[in-house]
Amino acid sequence: MNEWENGQTDAIHENRLLACLPPEDRDRLMARLSPVFLRVKTVLFEPGQVVDAVYFPLDGVISLVTPLEDGAIVEVATVGNEGVVGVPLIFGGTLAVRAISQVSGRCLTTSAEAFLEAMGSSRAISQLVQAYVLALFGQISQAAACNRLHTNEERLSRWLLMSHDRIGADKFLITQEFLAQMLGSRRATVTLSAGVLQKAGLIQYHRGHVEIVDRPGLESASCECYRVIKTELDKVTLFPAYATARA
Repeated sequence: MNEWENGQTDAIHENRLLACLPPEDRDRLMARLSPVFLRVKTVLFEPGQVVDAVYFPLDGVISLVTPLEDGAIVEVATVGNEGVVGVPLIFGGTLAVRAISQVSGRCLTTSAEAFLEAMGSSRAISQLVQAYVLALFGQISQAAACNRLHTNEERLSRWLLMSHDRIGADKFLITQEFLAQMLGSRRATVTLSAGVLQKAGLIQYHRGHVEIVDRPGLESASCECYRVIKTELDKVTLFPAYATARA
């Protein structure tokens, strides 16, 4: 295993999608992967740009966003250690979103070509990735409804819970500006919503530092979308498609 950017070789937190593959298939794919550290706001690809690499997050979070002509962006999905970013349908294919690192962290990456070759040579990898992509589409649909119908406090709670699940730590960094972009809200609105959650004793937020103080309380403050999205994503790794097909 290569060294990480910080100059030290750390034990890798497994990506859940990789971890649930049969050992032989996982080893075949892992042999093609290399470690990379993504800083906040690192752009992996733009809409319409050829996807030349695939990323498996380990302890960071990547947003899929739609950029608008006025410079605003709207988050349509997030991906953490339960998934993969940049799955091309064909070699040289494109996607209609921008992928950007929202919480810094480690990933495993390989070229799109190598990834498609691995999918083509393994039924288990192919079926698992296809199941994940379907769950990702479900997340996009649920997030669209959430952004339209639910309050800022509910949406912020959902976002914090999903990030908490993926990062595996109670404290993480996220700037107010970036959070406002992800939620499609003004910075003042995010400040107000974060203040409501903080006053309720659910989080601590100061200068881009977020701490989850009361996880059960935050789940109660969130809308049902968190539970719906989490359930669909968990189905992929807890009950892999390839295992069902073999049964």
